[in-house]
Amino acid sequence: MPKAPPRAWQRMLSGRRLDLLDPTPMDIEIEDIAHGLAFVARWNGQTFGDYPYSVAEHSLLVEKLYTRMQPNAPMKWRLAALLHDAPEYVIGDMISPVKAAIGPGYGELDNRLTAAIHLRFGLPAVLPKTVKTAIKRADKISAWLEAVHIAGFSEKEANGFFGKPPAELIKGLGVELRAPLDVRTDYTKRHTELLEQMK
Repeated sequence: MPKAPPRAWQRMLSGRRLDLLDPTPMDIEIEDIAHGLAFVARWNGQTFGDYPYSVAEHSLLVEKLYTRMQPNAPMKWRLAALLHDAPEYVIGDMISPVKAAIGPGYGELDNRLTAAIHLRFGLPAVLPKTVKTAIKRADKISAWLEAVHIAGFSEKEANGFFGKPPAELIKGLGVELRAPLDVRTDYTKRHTELLEQMK
């Protein structure tokens, strides 16, 4: 008798049952994403402060940076920037060296989840290359800010890993450490605002 495949789904707090290997847009809820990301720590939790720096907080910063870099971008691409790490609500955040060690399997899982999340919220399954590149640049600038402000990197080290960001782009931006409930609320609110402006 053939062996049953291993369980590959997770029950979400919304009650949805998300199949991690074959996710569908109908099983994606923003409340689950916001809740999960607010509890996932960036930098493997190796940051200064009384709260971990969450992926939800990072995503809010990336969307701000992307908007500064692309002030005339359509709202849907700002939403894509907010959701750029959304799969991590179920697969967690891993630092780049660990992703490289795991190999292509992690990337394939991430891509399937990203496609389902994008389709759920009216985005193309795969973003245009120019949009993806611009979001990645905002992501690197956010990583630079985080590295210098809360992860113990010197500016010289951060410049080497992430590139030195233009001073005018990061002016007035800091790295906030807040309670997960506050971050979850702001992430959900920003998502709603962007969806409304897409109509």
